[in-house]
Amino acid sequence: MNPEAQQDVSVSQGVRMMFYMMKPNETSFQTLEEVPDYVKQATPFFISLMLLELVVSWILKGKAPGRLDDALTSISAGILSRLPSLFSRSIELTTYIYIWENYRLIILPWDSPWTWYLTFLGVDFGYYWFHRMAHEVNIMWAGHQTHHSSEDYNLSTALRQSVFQIYTSWIFYSPLALFIPPSVYAVHLQFNLLYQFWIHTEIINNLGPLELILNTPSHHRVHHGRNRYCIDKNYAGVLIIWDRIFGTFEAENEKVVYGLTHPINTFEPFMVQCHHLVYIWTTFWATPGFFNKFSVLFKGPGWSPGKPRLGLSEEIPEVTGKEVPFSSSVSHLLRIYAVVQFALMLAFYEETFADKAALSQVTLLLRVCFIILTLTSIGFLLDQRPKAAVLETFRCLVFLMLCRFGHLKPFTPSLSFAFEIFYSICIAFWGVRSIKQLASGPWK
Repeated sequence: MNPEAQQDVSVSQGVRMMFYMMKPNETSFQTLEEVPDYVKQATPFFISLMLLELVVSWILKGKAPGRLDDALTSISAGILSRLPSLFSRSIELTTYIYIWENYRLIILPWDSPWTWYLTFLGVDFGYYWFHRMAHEVNIMWAGHQTHHSSEDYNLSTALRQSVFQIYTSWIFYSPLALFIPPSVYAVHLQFNLLYQFWIHTEIINNLGPLELILNTPSHHRVHHGRNRYCIDKNYAGVLIIWDRIFGTFEAENEKVVYGLTHPINTFEPFMVQCHHLVYIWTTFWATPGFFNKFSVLFKGPGWSPGKPRLGLSEEIPEVTGKEVPFSSSVSHLLRIYAVVQFALMLAFYEETFADKAALSQVTLLLRVCFIILTLTSIGFLLDQRPKAAVLETFRCLVFLMLCRFGHLKPFTPSLSFAFEIFYSICIAFWGVRSIKQLASGPWK
């Protein structure tokens, strides 16, 4: 895909692509370079739908659909998952192209509606099996668990994506490369992902007959539950028929409690991404025997010696419906500060993707490092980590240095002085907090 060469999608197309309602004749391309970066162009629609969900939730329930700290963490995970694409094409496309160029058996016409619909089914079928294995194979779960770590269920949860997941998902789509052109595959890979955004909400209940065929908010709420009846159910991407066929379907009944069976209780992005990998590493070396070590990696997350492949369901902690999600206890002023810094970082993130063709590799790398540093620092602040003030002081200094050397620029030249003053004040404030912290211990 070459987003720089593409025109923006229209509002009508943008809305329809979020629900997989685009037509074959407007989304068929001869070459991969012609395929728009639909996911990148979906950003305003992500924001619009999240705002709409917020308004509707306030009207219907009198409260927001989730918590600010959890939403920031979810969006942070989505940002991290997209950063590698600044430097290279995704492995899902790279491996697909390699198989297509070297091992394809037949060539289906790229402009045929039959090819389009066959690819829709093939990608969705591949996603079902990838998703199922991501729950049933421990080393794959280490990547996918990021998406399940939110204890809220709203549209921001859909953005809580793993950095590592794509390094195994490509395997399940690779058979399509034997006959489906890469340009067609690239379209449906994106649409399959975008469709799954809107189903992460509690404001839509039952959709009647559509529940029989499509993956819906109700079905996907079950998938995100940590109730015993929800575990390892409803793996569908778009079509719920795969779950009905392969025996993994479960209808929503009792109240769903969201998140991991053992909550991670942190908003720090690297812990959200990597905590299960650390757990696997520890368990692997603590488990005796070669075959047992092998099983730690390739059997289910609940497996241990002497248990079935997927573990014992009775060992899954019971839920009462009264569970209290982990929340940050920082002050309202600090929450406002975190939101302001997050919004500034998000603007630089969007600008970096928009201008990446014109930026040097050094500038790209420094911007990515700054984005990661910002997300980490915000996570530290929300977690009230002992070194949060020190890290935030350092981050603000880095921002001024990057601006001074031209690697980051305010949105308009007239804002340069304002940014310099603002971040200088931030450095002074957090610097004082750091000195006090080093002198007297963790701040609160």
